[in-house]
Amino acid sequence: MALSDRLLAAHQDRSRAAGGAAEEASSQPSEPTPGRHLARDPFGDLKRMVHVQLVSDLGPQLYDVNMTSDDLEQLVRTALQTAVAGSDQPMSGADRSRVVQEIADDILGYGPLEPYLRDPDLTEVMVNGPSDVFVERAGRIVRVDAAFNDEAHLRRTIDKIVGRVGRRVDETSPMVDARLTDGSRVNAVIPPLALDGSMLTIRKFAADAFTADDLVAAGTLGREAADLLAACVRGRLNILVSGGTGAGKTTTLNVLSSFIASDERIVTVEDAAELRLHQEHVLRLESRPANIEGRGAVTIRDLVRNALRMRPDRIVVGEIRDAAALDMLQAMNTGHDGSLSTVHANSPRDALARVETMVMMAGMELPVRAIREQASSAIDLVVQQVRLKDGSRRITAITEIVGMEGDVITLQDVFLFDFAAGYDEHGAARGQLRSTGLRPRFLDRLAERNVHIDPTVFSAAGAAA
Repeated sequence: MALSDRLLAAHQDRSRAAGGAAEEASSQPSEPTPGRHLARDPFGDLKRMVHVQLVSDLGPQLYDVNMTSDDLEQLVRTALQTAVAGSDQPMSGADRSRVVQEIADDILGYGPLEPYLRDPDLTEVMVNGPSDVFVERAGRIVRVDAAFNDEAHLRRTIDKIVGRVGRRVDETSPMVDARLTDGSRVNAVIPPLALDGSMLTIRKFAADAFTADDLVAAGTLGREAADLLAACVRGRLNILVSGGTGAGKTTTLNVLSSFIASDERIVTVEDAAELRLHQEHVLRLESRPANIEGRGAVTIRDLVRNALRMRPDRIVVGEIRDAAALDMLQAMNTGHDGSLSTVHANSPRDALARVETMVMMAGMELPVRAIREQASSAIDLVVQQVRLKDGSRRITAITEIVGMEGDVITLQDVFLFDFAAGYDEHGAARGQLRSTGLRPRFLDRLAERNVHIDPTVFSAAGAAA
């Protein structure tokens, strides 16, 4: 965590503590929502008292710009141990260490969520009010033994998260999308929209970006399919990654982006910056919501238009969800080959239908056939990704856009997932991504760009891909 982030958080907590310490100390804990059970922390009062005392005593030291992150953490922990040791509440050594760690997490991190954000095996953290915390582990959602003291505690944590990326959340703007310093995606909804308490959803990303080898090892796709996609990116085909929420589209997009040559100029456009490209020449753009007066919004469409003026070799759009689809198609059709993006859809055919609908949102009143012709000539490949019932994330189709037949866009499946294989006794999917035996038409275009693929990849033998 950057020092500036810690200092800002400490300053915010100090301001809130100064104005609300008396209120928190005297107020009774809020009643849990019916049907939910919030276990009372026997050291809750002690933690609140020590937290307020620490912020008050350390004062300006918490936001001293000359202090490093390690020095700040050491200062806080030393003061915490002294304050807890000076309390007259009896506790064991293990309880004392736990209380110190939880208060430190509140001041330096994100409170009860901090242990789960540090856990590399978790992919999602979901807070459904102060007393309900769930996580996703290996594709399965489970409840964990964590809770906030009350709604005010949860709101302070949400404010700390969104404040660090220049966003805000309050009664006039009760929904927000933000990100943590590691790129993890954050969504928060507070009352009055959230009826049972503030809700927070954090989609975590691995500390080290996934590689194609990681996806192969996880079973997301096979080696032959991975090599094919790598060749398609190097050959500058326009690729659309399609799938549902939580299917792993952004992870796959990041892996595909890693195949772009290091000497190309790449512009990324995202709602919340999540892509982590390791090439040398990467320019990252992030959209911005309107301010409190309803002004100053910068949309994905605005950024895509601006990206075209930045002399890009590649444009990578985190997700197309509105009229930006028209600008993206125009970019793909006007010399910006090799562009990549994602879209929410349940199949390659649905992905094209969604793109068509989003183009119509631009208000240009284009004929449907013209939109489809533009889409069929712009998009070369659709990669469909699905989260299966066993929790695994699999690429289920690699589909080529062939062209138009009448008013219909023609598709050709190059690889398909074998759903007929079913599931084993443990509920794990047996199917694999296999070649359909059809030779894609884009091979000739790849050859023109000196990218060659072993033709045995497309053999009809049905070998696992």
